[in-house]
Amino acid sequence: MINELLTQLGFGEKEIKLYLTLLQHGKLSPASLAKITGLNRTTVYSTAKELSQKGVIAEDLGGKTLYLLAKDPQDLDYLAQKEERQLREKRAIIKNAVLELRAIAKPSQYTVPKIVYVAQDEVESHLYKATPKWDESILKYDGCWWGYQDHTFVDFYEKWIDWYWETGSNPKTTLRLLSNEAAEQIKKKKFERRQIQFWKESHNFKTTTWILGDYVVMIVTNQKPHYLVEIHDAVLAHDQREVFKGIWKSQIEKNNKLSSG
Repeated sequence: MINELLTQLGFGEKEIKLYLTLLQHGKLSPASLAKITGLNRTTVYSTAKELSQKGVIAEDLGGKTLYLLAKDPQDLDYLAQKEERQLREKRAIIKNAVLELRAIAKPSQYTVPKIVYVAQDEVESHLYKATPKWDESILKYDGCWWGYQDHTFVDFYEKWIDWYWETGSNPKTTLRLLSNEAAEQIKKKKFERRQIQFWKESHNFKTTTWILGDYVVMIVTNQKPHYLVEIHDAVLAHDQREVFKGIWKSQIEKNNKLSSG
């Protein structure tokens, strides 16, 4: 029975034999222990060292001869204390390792934003070139351009607008923009998928801002030189899209109340 219990505590067969012999005989020299257990002296020394590390035997160095003796069986509790201490140390190491690994690992849901600056002489060509990737990104969500448009953008880039809605865009995309000028004054040509609402609170806005799927695009056209800034960032785009969707919905509700009143 005791052999089975000690085995469950991690004792080996030779350790059990040597430990029980010391408990039964008291203090013994390595030579005597080897004779009684049938183990050679080298094995006795190495096994005794393992038992000493477990905290269940001790060495008596008081005389000329080395003696080994078993400690009080209550000292077996040292094994549990040792494992608890090692577990605490391991947990502390794991905690520090997790912090270090998180600093190294690339986040799965958030990456460093990619920002592109486009100067005036390249703005128009960038609009044509970026259209396919913008449409692809838009269609990953609700298929809609959201944002705000300064009316001066139409003054300079009407050709691109016509191209986009006539032939250049994916037919599944739509547009809902707020503007600082009445929609009918922005562009005479109408496109069914393109909706613009006048937002009277927006008269101080001086940029065109589009939310295109995972892209946020800002264009300055009310002064020269014009420029465009494109930010590829899913988190920023998500928050901006929710803001403009909320404003659009509120504006629709306000207009409906005015027309019904």
